This record gives sequence, C-alpha cells and structure tokens, in this order.
Amino acid sequence: MPSIRPLSPELQKIAIEKLNEVPNQLDDDIAALREWIKQQPHLKARTDDQFLVNFLRGCKFSLERTKVKIDRFYTLRTKFPEYYLGHNVDVDKLLDLFKLGTILILPRPLNDNGPRLAIIRMGSYDPSKYTFQEINRAAGLIQQITLDEDDVAIVNGLISILDLSNVTSGHYLQMTPSYAKKMTVFQEEALPLRPQGIHFINTPNGFETLFNMIKPMMSKKQQGRLYVHGSKWEALYEQIPKKYLPAEYGGENGSIPELIRDWEQRILAYRNYWEEEKNYGTDERLRVGKPVDFESLFGLQGSFRQLNVD
Repeated sequence: MPSIRPLSPELQKIAIEKLNEVPNQLDDDIAALREWIKQQPHLKARTDDQFLVNFLRGCKFSLERTKVKIDRFYTLRTKFPEYYLGHNVDVDKLLDLFKLGTILILPRPLNDNGPRLAIIRMGSYDPSKYTFQEINRAAGLIQQITLDEDDVAIVNGLISILDLSNVTSGHYLQMTPSYAKKMTVFQEEALPLRPQGIHFINTPNGFETLFNMIKPMMSKKQQGRLYVHGSKWEALYEQIPKKYLPAEYGGENGSIPELIRDWEQRILAYRNYWEEEKNYGTDERLRVGKPVDFESLFGLQGSFRQLNVD
C-alpha cells in the first residue's frame, strides 16, 4: 500500500477538480516517476510516495512537468548551495538566521480552507550583518517542511504578504538582478508549491524600481497575481481578512514569537531529514543528453524558459 497521507474530503475534491488527480491512478503515476528517476544516472532523488505525489500535485499531474521540476529541484540546489537549501545543511547556523522571523508560514490558511499564507518582513534583519540570500536560505528549512507535510499548501497553493516597513537602501542593494532571477527561477521551475499571489504592504520610496526589476522575470500568470497596497490596509483586508494575519498586524493567526518557537521545534525535529539530504542531488558529469544551460537559464539576456505555474 502506498504511504500517502489521506487528504481531507474538501482537499480531495479540490485535488480532483483543479489538479487533475485521479485517486485510483496514483499508484501508476508514482511508479512511472520512480522508474524514470531510476533511469537518470545523474539524479539521486527521494522516491518515497509522499514526496512524489506532492510534486505530481504541484504540477497538476503532468508527468512531463513533474519530471522537469524534480530534476530542476535537485539540479539547482546542488549547483548553487549558496542560494538554495542544498545537501549540506548547517541547521544551527541557519536556525539562528531563521529566528530573526523574517519569513514565516502561518498556521491558519486563508478562509480556513484556502491557500496557505506566508508573511515576509524584509526589515526585520540588519543588512549590515546578514544578506537576504542567507535569510532566504534559512527560510528554506520551513519551505522544505511545508513541501513534505502541508497538504493545504500543496493542493491550494501559497499566498505571500510582503511587509516592507523599516526596509532601508541596504536591504535594496542586496536584491541584485542576478539574485532576483535565481529566486524567481527556483520558484517557478523547481518548487511544487503553486504561488497564488504576492501582496506588498508598507511600500517605501524606491520600491517601484525593485518591483519593475522583478516583475518581468515572472511568468505572465504570476505577474497578474502581484498586488501593491502601499499603506492601504483596507485593500489588503478585502482579499485577506484581518483575522488571518498575525497578532502584530491586528489578526488572530499566531504571534511572531509563537510562530518562531513553533517552527523552531519543527525544524529541530527534522535533524535526521537534513542529514539524509546529503544523499540526494545531481552530478552533471553523468547527465545523459544535452547539459543544462545555466547561462541562458539565469542570464539576463538569455532565454528564460517559463513553465505554466498555476
């Protein structure tokens, strides 16, 4: 029997209607993926049922798209461990960065049955001490746990609320075009989490420059899911009612210190998992066929291959 968490009836209905899931076909889809992974000499990937079904759901059960995402997931993490959570994870060091509370995933999804919510507080770290690259890599710890455990996020997707209060020029300078591209490529080509929207709040002067740099790097569909509210909280509440925000924002969806503590415990409980990650990745020397063209994948002048993310 496959070791897959049963979905709630509500989530199962959404998976069938929106993700093209056919429950009695899961075994065949998983077996096909597992066989494909076995045939890739360059790729060492997890092959447990839950891992594979999460990628299938994130790709709306297109086997070809799922293969591309799994390959990209491991390829990018192996090639660029300084940008993405790779297979050498120093949990204690990353945990110290995570506890700054810059990026957190909230316990209650939108409307209690919709997308998972994340809050990103860019101004909560000191850019003279840390880079956003380091902060974002530390957030990869909770991103990985979400990928493994959170059926709500996998089926319904993720909405991010980006709070730019207290952001300085030091923060902006860290968001180079090269780094922004690496973040966007990983999100769109490697993660089986379907972004459903990004809401920008408390946007300061100079934000337009950053926004106009990042927006063209995204697929057209994702560009249509960007919302800039400035300080107009009512516009945010129309789409995300206040109670689904953390207590610090007047809501009821946890408080920042509580969220940090809860996630810290979950991260520490994953110690064995991070150790196992050393066994997975890619070896480009063994890749059969055309090598990955990293220059065109990330080059600002090169062709940026876009997947349909939805």
